[in-house]
Amino acid sequence: MTDVTPPPRGPAWLQKLFTQPPLWLSRTTRTLTAIELAIGIAALLLIFFLVLAQAFQRYLPVDGWPWTGELARFCLVWLTFVVAGVLVTTDSHIAIEMIDTVDNEVVRRLVRVISCVVVAATGVILTAAAWSLVQEQGMLKSPAMRMPMSWFYAISMIGFVSTALRATIAAVQYAVVGAPRDNWADVEAPVA
Repeated sequence: MTDVTPPPRGPAWLQKLFTQPPLWLSRTTRTLTAIELAIGIAALLLIFFLVLAQAFQRYLPVDGWPWTGELARFCLVWLTFVVAGVLVTTDSHIAIEMIDTVDNEVVRRLVRVISCVVVAATGVILTAAAWSLVQEQGMLKSPAMRMPMSWFYAISMIGFVSTALRATIAAVQYAVVGAPRDNWADVEAPVA
């Protein structure tokens, strides 16, 4: 907790869970985060090398591999969705953080909780849609790689589940511990 984070409220056991999580919980969170980041890093490296291969294919006297572009596009989707949960946990996702400068702690807390609930609900809806597509699209295959499309949706579903769970936890954490106050107003701009 920083000095600008309000003191925790709510049941003592819940406060302790967020301020001093048990060792097994923090290890589990770190392990899941590492797995998600590893998938994201692998997807990013695949995108880099596949696009590089496509560029080289244009200048070589051999036929190109049509599957490289398809796999690069799939990796971009996987990268986007798999690391979404990690971004929610680290508060690094795209967000308008103007509410953090508001002096009223109750308003900051309420807006943060509502935004996390909306993100969690979106994650649940996307998880249900992905699960439905995994079940229904098993017979379809991608045009170039002939990969079952159910794999495409199953890997994306990892990120949807993670986003829903992590946003739900963040909503409860903001409700119990409070939302941090951004202290940008306290910093003076240098005179040029």
